[in-house]
Amino acid sequence: MVKQNKIVWQLIGIGMLKKLVWVVLLYAGATFAQKENKYIRSGNDNFYEDNYKEAEVDYMKALEKNPESVKGQYNLGGALYKQENYEGASKIYGNVASRAEDDASKADAFFNLGNSYMKEQKLDEAIEAYKNALRIAPDDMDTKYNLEYAKKMKQQQQQQQQQNQDQQKDQDKQDQQDQQDKQQQQNQDQQQDQQDQQNQQDQQQQNQDQQNQQQQQQQQSQPQQISKQDAERMLEALKNDENKTLEKVQQMQLQKVKSKSVEKDW
Repeated sequence: MVKQNKIVWQLIGIGMLKKLVWVVLLYAGATFAQKENKYIRSGNDNFYEDNYKEAEVDYMKALEKNPESVKGQYNLGGALYKQENYEGASKIYGNVASRAEDDASKADAFFNLGNSYMKEQKLDEAIEAYKNALRIAPDDMDTKYNLEYAKKMKQQQQQQQQQNQDQQKDQDKQDQQDQQDKQQQQNQDQQQDQQDQQNQQDQQQQNQDQQNQQQQQQQQSQPQQISKQDAERMLEALKNDENKTLEKVQQMQLQKVKSKSVEKDW
């Protein structure tokens, strides 16, 4: 007799998980072939003793004997799930759901497939798996609970994504404004630096002009000093000018004397 696990998430309030309940069901189906039977029984014993790794090994040995064993695959999915290998469990349950012949087994496979997807945070896939289970067993309250929970999680995820997008937009807008303010401040600082530099140059030029003016005034107020050679040349020139002037005076006096003499004779 093969027992299977069915994982149920019951809800209380919006998106709240009350507890995780394992419901043990009898897996209906044809009698196992003798060659795989002992491994599945051994796997079931290990499974309910929480020896999930040993149960996995037993179920794998059963599948080596009969790779087409739907029951062996179903049990293997439960062992993988309990070891938190949700990706592997999803693949197993998906295969079982597509191959199971009776509706109860198919619905349970879709149910556990939805639970595996939930653990992987694949909410869209989980919702679809629960819907498939309800199409087969529409009155299954556990599946309805889990479907509503998945929908609430999806809604919260969308709200969180929208909130993150809004926050990112606000952050991008703030970053852009900060960048503009920074660029504006840099431009102002650059302009101020240029103005300070120009003022400094103007002040230096003004100081230089004042210094030059003071030097010129000092030079004008001080008597000019000439070299000895220049002084001698100036004295020589003065002497020459005096001699020339004296000669002219003498000539003028001589002319006057001659003029008087001529007048008397006449």
